[in-house]
Amino acid sequence: TWVVGCQLLLTLGLLALPVLDPSRMSGVVWATLFALAVCSATQDIAIDAYTIELLDEAEMGPANGIRVTAYRVALICAGGLFVALAGLIGWPAAFGIAAIMMALCCLLSCRMPHAAPQPVAGAAAGASPLERGVWTPLEQFFGHPGFFTVMLFILTFKLGDMSLGPMVRPFWVDRQFTPLEIGAVPGTLGVVATILGALLGGSLTARWGIFRALLVLGAAQAASNLVYALAAALPPSTPLMYAASIVESFCGGLGTAPFLAFLMSICDKAHAATQYALLSALFGLTRVVAGTFSGWVTEGVGYAAYFSLTFVLAWPALLLLPWVRRWTVARAGGDRRD
Repeated sequence: TWVVGCQLLLTLGLLALPVLDPSRMSGVVWATLFALAVCSATQDIAIDAYTIELLDEAEMGPANGIRVTAYRVALICAGGLFVALAGLIGWPAAFGIAAIMMALCCLLSCRMPHAAPQPVAGAAAGASPLERGVWTPLEQFFGHPGFFTVMLFILTFKLGDMSLGPMVRPFWVDRQFTPLEIGAVPGTLGVVATILGALLGGSLTARWGIFRALLVLGAAQAASNLVYALAAALPPSTPLMYAASIVESFCGGLGTAPFLAFLMSICDKAHAATQYALLSALFGLTRVVAGTFSGWVTEGVGYAAYFSLTFVLAWPALLLLPWVRRWTVARAGGDRRD
């Protein structure tokens, strides 16, 4: 219901944008843009919750590989392709096509299988909507000893990857590569490599299980940063730069699939929206922190040392895996007793 409702509102918003005059930036324009942003974010949360409610844990690895692929393709379509289309046929027609595509997504959502209703057991069954929607989901996490270790793991699993990312493009620029080369290799081949890595990572997660995949693919994700460190330490080499970009993007995709599967697996199906939104926000802090300090640190120590440091930053999360696994086992046992 939430997914369909948000997509209907997004369709209407996309149809309204060409009618509005952005040069005046009136209250109606701001309200429309705000509504689009809220509906888009709400749709994301609703789709995440639907995925958690619908899938078994064994299906989450492949599903997240497909989700990463769809996300990357959507970025390409909504970015470069949409702007190019607007240049050819004009913004009103481009927004009209976008609205039609969103309406088709809405029709597809209507035909998706319904997730089974999740019963709310115990004291939460008679609680107020605020308690059921906010406090009970949070208590399920924080009420189990050791959740702060899990929080630390979530914050640090992608820390090496997120610390490397902001400095990739400046590194390519400083190596005197042209905008065309930067767009073609990190921008295009890198996206393709990420998609392939995510699909393979999802398949391996289904085969190995989430925790083994987190360890092995997380180690590969960390090690891939060393290829950039090698490229920075050696004299400029075009083949090595190309290899660094493709290997790092591919291994980043490998690590993403089991990580997202882990986040989904620890959410209770009855409270999936609130819990996954919390975990996503926690994970989002990693990007903010990494982006804040990356340029300053690189300026002080140089690219080679900084890229090597990003490899080191990835390992604390892998060392925390035994404690994270114990927490998930203990929590699952406690939930069964409840």
